Amino acid sequence: MNIELSLHHQTLTLHRYPVRSNETLQAWDAGDEYLINHIEEMELPDGLNILILNDQFGALSCWFSGKHQVTVMSDSFLAHKGIKHNLQQNHCPAVTLLTTMDAIPNKVDLVLMQIPRNNRHLTWQLSQLRQSIDIQVPIIAVNKAKEIHTSTLNLFSRYLGTTTTSLAWKKHRLVFSTADCEPVLNVSPNTTWQVTDSQIELNNLPNVYSGENLDQGARFLLEHLPTLPDLAHFIDLGCGNGVLSVKMGQLNPQAAITCVDESYMAVESARLNLIANLGNDRSIECVANNCLEQFAAGMTELVLCNPPFHQQQAITDHIAWQMFCDAKHVLKKGGKLLVIGNRHLRYDLKLSRLFGKSHVKTVAGNQKFVILEAIKG
Repeated sequence: MNIELSLHHQTLTLHRYPVRSNETLQAWDAGDEYLINHIEEMELPDGLNILILNDQFGALSCWFSGKHQVTVMSDSFLAHKGIKHNLQQNHCPAVTLLTTMDAIPNKVDLVLMQIPRNNRHLTWQLSQLRQSIDIQVPIIAVNKAKEIHTSTLNLFSRYLGTTTTSLAWKKHRLVFSTADCEPVLNVSPNTTWQVTDSQIELNNLPNVYSGENLDQGARFLLEHLPTLPDLAHFIDLGCGNGVLSVKMGQLNPQAAITCVDESYMAVESARLNLIANLGNDRSIECVANNCLEQFAAGMTELVLCNPPFHQQQAITDHIAWQMFCDAKHVLKKGGKLLVIGNRHLRYDLKLSRLFGKSHVKTVAGNQKFVILEAIKG
């Protein structure tokens, strides 16, 4: 796996976060290279105020921080950690790190964007750029050519302004846009809906996974969440909008709740939904983090987990494995990990390897999903 990005007589050493000795995925892609090459060919003066949206692990931040004042906006806790790590590793100047819910800086001379997967997140970012960026400021975005559909370009045109595209290079394409659309459309960050057959209403910020409807895995797990009269505390790991925490909190009103996700918008959505559905007097903590990194050992009796199978644009199973390892670490003896997953992912094999085959059982299953329980011996 290549960790050195070499362009224009400059080399950066870049790692994904968390740094793993057996990493198989690069910390940058051809889209980062395309943007860097294009900006270098423009021969811009030094000292510009560059706004970078959705830098994955710091390739763009590291490259441009040497000659410019860089602000990076990302919804990803892992991206923030990766950017900091790579800036330090390459002895680059510091950049300003913001979430994509923060206000866009007042002074911006150039905007660079890795186009996010989530169209609600993209629409939110485009609308914020239109309201904040001067018409003279170049806005250049990039993604895989196969991901830039006519509908994608229509979003740019409708919510940002005049939009054109480049030729493809290494299966990526640049999108050039200007903040000049009329009328200026206001986009609410909130999408609210009711969970069918449940007294739960959910508010979803733009980058929350399954933010427009309840995903099938979560719906299945909701039907099998336990009532545990002696449960004092539980953790919802990879909480998303917090729907599992809300239901578990309703079933177990005595339990304190900790929600954890790597998305800042997910953590904030979960916090809002727990308060709205359970009230202000519950013990609630919502944390953006890399799984359960630096959580104390033996601190909880139950961990709920609906693992993702991708990081940024890459499909991977290492996040689920880290979630399971961290869950075992924070569980008390006799504590339980409750996991929902697609049958083909075979989480039972991973959990048996970690907890012991005799400590893993199937709680419920259907044609697509299986709910597994692992007990810490």
